[in-house]
Amino acid sequence: MTLRTAFVSTYPPRRCGIATFTHDLAAATGGGEIAVLHPPEDSPFYPAEVEHRIRTDERSDYLRTARSLSDCVEVVSVQHEYGIWGGEDGEHVLDFVRTLRVPAVATLHTILRNPTSHQRSVLSELVDIVDATVVMSRSAANLLSTAYAVNPGRVHVIPHGVPTLGPVDPSMLKGDLGLQGREVILSFGLLGPGKGLELAIEALPAVAAANPAVVYAIVGATHPALIRREGEAYRQSLKRQVARLGMERHVLFVDRFMSKGELGQWLQAADVFVTPYPNLEQIVSGTLSYAMGAGRAIVSTPYVYATELLADGRGVLVEPDSTDGLATALNTLLADPALRAEIGRRAYTYARRMVWPAVGAQYNELFASVVADGDSGAAAPERQLVAAGG
Repeated sequence: MTLRTAFVSTYPPRRCGIATFTHDLAAATGGGEIAVLHPPEDSPFYPAEVEHRIRTDERSDYLRTARSLSDCVEVVSVQHEYGIWGGEDGEHVLDFVRTLRVPAVATLHTILRNPTSHQRSVLSELVDIVDATVVMSRSAANLLSTAYAVNPGRVHVIPHGVPTLGPVDPSMLKGDLGLQGREVILSFGLLGPGKGLELAIEALPAVAAANPAVVYAIVGATHPALIRREGEAYRQSLKRQVARLGMERHVLFVDRFMSKGELGQWLQAADVFVTPYPNLEQIVSGTLSYAMGAGRAIVSTPYVYATELLADGRGVLVEPDSTDGLATALNTLLADPALRAEIGRRAYTYARRMVWPAVGAQYNELFASVVADGDSGAAAPERQLVAAGG
């Protein structure tokens, strides 16, 4: 029997990876009530499952919503990333969780290796208060243990969910995208400097020299937060770089937020997927997870998440900031269809544990466990104290 569950996070139509993740997680676990976090100036039309709204800068909203959810659900799933919660370093998440009178499970989307003292305090206290904590990789769990002194027994590794996509010959889909006869390298996601796209563009002349039909497709809208700060300055800088290198024929910008169906089509049409991220401490990447789920051959810089998931021949890692290394890896894969297929097969096989039905079942099992512990009087001492004090 599905538990009555609430999910507290950003949520579509907001365009961010955590919003999409929450939507998919709620669907995979059988649905539930959504309490949406949103800046007061951003109040779009939300779907019917959004029954609670929390203005991120209004502390009273957190307390009111926590009390309301405690009266109508059995467990609360909290998505945590510093920037989506209000207060200094998102500290209002602590007000919210302390006020709950039902078990809470926190999914951590960011774990900083070198946090400020206040960032460390917020995350450590959150993990201490909730009934269980979920991370999406073994390396993230190890970081919590070594850098934050978190008891490993309180941390659960559940992978990032991915759509269920069948392995497809890319040539079968390229025509629908106007890419027939082209060799397609793909990056997708909300655009921003953290994606490292400059490195891939800089490597492109060497790739195009060996593969005259190659096209690098950069698919996705610019991140809304970046738009608010500087408009499309970042995208324009990438276009200037493309022009400087004379690569206009080899780079395709698709500037829009993709539906799941469109995104699946682009993934399955790609010959090689690339994540050239400069931040080597990144502990999760939804785009890399999706590419594995589609059985793509992947080239990546060795950030923490990629190093773990692409081990054992499931992808190709290149040195950070190495234009030559990236170009060599791309040329090697583009020249060898059998190698691409084998790497993609290994990634696809590994990613079967990451499809949303499997991930949803693991979350449901965890939700049931913390509710059972709560029913037996094993709730966290902090929450028992809050409840006793009203």
